[in-house]
Amino acid sequence: MGKKKPIIHNKRRNKIRIHHEGVSSLMVCGVLYAALLGVVWKLHGHLPWWGWIFVAAATFVYGILLNFFRCPIRMFQGPTTKSIVAPADGHVVVIQEVDEKEYFHDRRLMISIFMSLTNVHANWIPCEGKVLKVTHQKGNFMKAYLPKASTENERSMVIIKTPHGVEVMVRQIAGALARRIVTYSRPGDECFIDDHLGFIKFGSRVDVYLPLDSEVLVKMGQATVGDETLIAKLK
Repeated sequence: MGKKKPIIHNKRRNKIRIHHEGVSSLMVCGVLYAALLGVVWKLHGHLPWWGWIFVAAATFVYGILLNFFRCPIRMFQGPTTKSIVAPADGHVVVIQEVDEKEYFHDRRLMISIFMSLTNVHANWIPCEGKVLKVTHQKGNFMKAYLPKASTENERSMVIIKTPHGVEVMVRQIAGALARRIVTYSRPGDECFIDDHLGFIKFGSRVDVYLPLDSEVLVKMGQATVGDETLIAKLK
């Protein structure tokens, strides 16, 4: 394992920036908004009453997009050895033992975090180690909080082997509105807590599969903060 990247100073770690995955979308929406506003102004010489409604609605929608594409700078402050950190902002919707049939082919402990439209949709690496495998599988786009979404929706899978030899699976899952999953990890990469795993556009969830003897540190319904909330410890 290589050296961990330097810690960002505390006064900078709370800074909010726009994720690069959203720059083009925000630019296109901004140009369309300005163009439509210009057309209305040219036709009427002023903004009619319905024009102000359009401005209010468009500003509201653009604000949602800005919020969605936030990319806060975060650094995990706890011990990284055997730690599993939340890979996403959201709420815990599943904590249970499941039969994992895609890679492990045995019983695993699954912790799932559902991201709503108002959450940050950047995803983080949940543990330190080396990336063994990365796959992307096409599928459905049913609501991400449904149990079948883990195995039937479009998804990406990343397998990480920790320095202690434990294999951890992270699965990014598309939702009813999500149409693009971006995964940055590649087989052979060394990965660290604080690294970005990827990004999912518009409503989705992230599943983490752990050994059955892992110590769960979150509860159902609990809110999580990506790269900050400790969700489990490996034995």
